[in-house]
Amino acid sequence: MTKIFTLITAAAIFTSLAFTKAEGSKWFTKTGKVTFFSSTPVEDIKAVNNQMILAFDDATGQISTRVTIKSFLFKKKLMQEHFNENYMESDKFPYATYKGFIKNMKNIDLTKDSIYKVTTSGNLTIHGVTKKVTTTGTITSKSGKATIDASFDVLLKDYNIEKPSVVALKIADKINVNLYSVCSKKK
Repeated sequence: MTKIFTLITAAAIFTSLAFTKAEGSKWFTKTGKVTFFSSTPVEDIKAVNNQMILAFDDATGQISTRVTIKSFLFKKKLMQEHFNENYMESDKFPYATYKGFIKNMKNIDLTKDSIYKVTTSGNLTIHGVTKKVTTTGTITSKSGKATIDASFDVLLKDYNIEKPSVVALKIADKINVNLYSVCSKKK
């Protein structure tokens, strides 16, 4: 069932990118990596998700990502359970998505091996709340692959994610999110 859903999601992302007017290449991965880190004096919390779907169009700069919330893995099973049930309400809000544009895509030549600084701007949806965000990162072009690397912070209050008072000191108000994906040109 998960594989079918992943394929449907990938098809939806590609369909949204396919209706662009400019001729370019579509780039894609379904094994992107998203990590988040929460640090407080009481406890550090880290989770990893290796099932992020990411697609972008090198002509328009349009970029889309989708992450299944339940795919985040924690060292402690109980943390994972609380994350899904109490904070992220994963059954009600199963995905985090980002839809936006790489602002300076016209200055990037993915046919040449190089590292490019990029800025993206778009809508990030987490926990059913959508916010406009802008972040910076890099695209590294090497051997026919495009590696996207970015880091940004998410404030829990911006996405209506509540911390129960009993664990409030263990969870930071600001979570650092890292995104890393190696994309291939879609043929």
